[in-house]
Amino acid sequence: MDNTKRLYKYREKEMIGGVCAGIADYFKLDVTIVRLGMVLLGLMWGAGIFLYIVAMIIMPDKSEIISKELDETDDEDVSK
Repeated sequence: MDNTKRLYKYREKEMIGGVCAGIADYFKLDVTIVRLGMVLLGLMWGAGIFLYIVAMIIMPDKSEIISKELDETDDEDVSK
């Protein structure tokens, strides 16, 4: 398991898609601040809505990453 920092959707703390919670976790910010920033972007230029939808599509879910890493760890244990 590598210790690289990853950006992912965080479904356990989601309001809509978990994107803001994942961004807040990645940058170690309060999720409320990130959500307010996205709302302001959405109200001011509409960019927040577009970016949120794109992020929902391309960001992996944290549970998918964890299960994939566990599968890789199990495969390594079996081969030893």
